[in-house]
This record gives sequence, structure tokens and C-alpha cells, in this order.
Amino acid sequence: MDNYGPYFNIAELIAKRLRDELTEEEETELERWLQDDPHNRELFDKLLDGDFVHQQLENYETTGKEESWEIVARQTGFEKKIKRPKRLHLVPYAAAALLLLAVGIKFTGLFKRNKGTQQIAAKHPTDFKPGGNKAVLTLADGSKIILDGTKHGKIARQQSISIENIKSGEIVYNAEVAIRKQDKPVEVNLTVYNTIETPRGGQYEVVLPDGTKVWLNAASSLKYPVLFTGNDRRVDLTGEAYFEVAKNAAKPFIVKTRGQSVEVLGTHFNINSYTDEEAVKTTLLEGSVKVHGNAGRQMVKLVPGQQAVNVTGNLSVLRDADTDEATAWKNGKFVFRDVELKTIMRQLSRWYDVDVVYQGQVVAKHYRGRISRNVPVSQLLEILNTSGLNFTINGREIIVKS
Repeated sequence: MDNYGPYFNIAELIAKRLRDELTEEEETELERWLQDDPHNRELFDKLLDGDFVHQQLENYETTGKEESWEIVARQTGFEKKIKRPKRLHLVPYAAAALLLLAVGIKFTGLFKRNKGTQQIAAKHPTDFKPGGNKAVLTLADGSKIILDGTKHGKIARQQSISIENIKSGEIVYNAEVAIRKQDKPVEVNLTVYNTIETPRGGQYEVVLPDGTKVWLNAASSLKYPVLFTGNDRRVDLTGEAYFEVAKNAAKPFIVKTRGQSVEVLGTHFNINSYTDEEAVKTTLLEGSVKVHGNAGRQMVKLVPGQQAVNVTGNLSVLRDADTDEATAWKNGKFVFRDVELKTIMRQLSRWYDVDVVYQGQVVAKHYRGRISRNVPVSQLLEILNTSGLNFTINGREIIVKS
């Protein structure tokens, strides 16, 4: 196969990455190849670019295989490194990209465009942009502070606790620093609470007075005391949040949410408790948690890698949970593994601040894919084009037609 053979293996690894099927050993091998040469990384990034791949497919449809090979070789910069495969006629997507060409990958929906998506791009060139760091902080007196990353430094002070927006997307309660500056003991009112709320299209991080870090996903809220007193640390959550709880054996940390409470001492976990989702899901990454459901009459204890699934207060445990999928939003990604269309569209609705309208019967199909949350919504819609669906935009509505 001339000097082209080694690239078939790399192409297969890239295909597996796109399908999220790499083993740890294969992930290491692909990462080694990416680091060997800056050009490798550049090419890999091109293969993740839906517009680039789509253009190669169009070129292939309008030119011959020989000419298509030359076009791809020039655009990828490999024309001097390898020769044209002798059996080029056996490769069905010759112009998609050089490495994908090698194994003839059929994208199973990744990066393919249908007419509905093309219409979106033509009629709405600005597209729906992804969400960002924005929230509203409500203080104990009812006053509200808009958090959008434009104001830094101290933004409020309550009960001798300073509240600072230290960087875009994060506020910190400096309890210990504020208390040390006082000449007399701090008088604590146990009823003083703050609430941080993210809108659709928003996310934010808050560092609580005890050092616990909480990341809020879009359309979520967290209510918490300005200073933790008493025998425990209690907060109320709606929506979704990822917690890194500061260890304190003397004061358990308790998260109250829809139909359950989660009790921890110090650990990392994610809770998805949106009201439009069928179940509340608590996924543990580190430490241990106790999940109480059914009005406190049921309890399960999780170890890392497990997920508590709460349906109307009744708990069950998924012992081999997909922690990567559960926390993908916090890491700036969408990860779908055998996920129904409506579940995906609910995520898109929250992150892109759009409404979703269905016309016709939705095909009962599950989807797989991985993509950044920092891309326009049209790139997400491209992944969903494998079931004969069409997507159009009307105002801030995405209309899904079967």
C-alpha cells in the first residue's frame, strides 16, 4: 500500500474518537501521534470541523476520484508525504478528509447536512450562539446583582462576609477573611440566605463560605446560607449542579432537591434534578454519598462510578454509571450515548436559550456523539440528521419535523 499503510491505523483511531469508542491504550496512541507533529494536530482539528468535512464531500460528488484525491492532499498538506492509494476506487468518501478517506468511514450522522440544516445556515447566518457565564445573585434583602463577567472584585458584603467576583464565571464568599477583620464577634442570623440563579444559556461557579465549590448548569438555582452554622451545611438545588464539597467530618453537607436529599462529608458528585426530566440522577465521582428518597423512608449509599436514579421518590442504583456523560456539561462538552432525541433537545434548549417544537411523530431513535458546547447550535443539529429529521428556525424556536 506504498507508504500509506501507517495512516490507516491512525484513521481508524480518529474514527473511533469520533464515535467515542477508544480504549485507554488507543487514546494514548492517538495522543502520541497528535503530539509528534504540529501538522497532525492541525489535520485532526480539520476533521472535527463540520464545514471542512462537508466541503470535501461536496468536492467528491462533483469531481472524479483522482482529482478529489489531489484536492484533499493539497488541502491537508500531505501530498508530499504519501502516495495515492492504489485501490482508491474502493474508498467511498474519498474527499471527506485524508485519514477518514483511508478507511472509508461512514459518518453515521456526524457532520452530515440535510436540507433543513442548510436552510438554517442560509436564513440565519448568525446562528444560535452557545451560552456563557451569566447568573443573578439575590441577596438576603431581596436586592439582585447581575453576574455577567463584566464586574470584578467585591460585589457585596453580608454579615461580615465579603462576596467577590474574582473572575469571569465565579464568585467567592470570603468568610474567614471577613471575620478576622472584625474587632468583635460576628452576630449570625440563621435566616440569612443568598440565591444564585442561572438563566437558560447561562452557567456559573460559586465558592461557598466553607470552601465548597459548586458549578451551576443552565436554568438552575442554588439557595444557601451566607454562613454555615449549626450541626450541618444545607443548600437547596433546582436544575443541575456539580459539587466539590469541602471536607468537614463534624458538619455533613446536605443538598435538598426534588424528591430527595443527598448527604456527604466531602466528595465530588453531580446532581441533575431538572423538573422536565423524568428522574433525578446523582452521579458520584469521588468519596461517598448517601441519597435519601421517598420522604426519607429509603436510602442508598453510593461509591465512585455509581449513580442514584430517583423516580418520584423511589431510588435505584446504576452501578456502572457513565460519569463522563453525566459531567460533560461541566467540562464544556455535550456527550450523548444512546440518548433519545427529546432528551438531547432539552439540553440544547437550556444551553442555547431556545424553545423546541415538534411537528409530526418523533422517530424512536437513540443517538451517540461528542461535541463541544462552545459551537453554534447548527453543528449540533448536523449530528441529528440521520433519522430523516428536518430542523428549521422560527424566531427563537427550533422546529423539528419528522
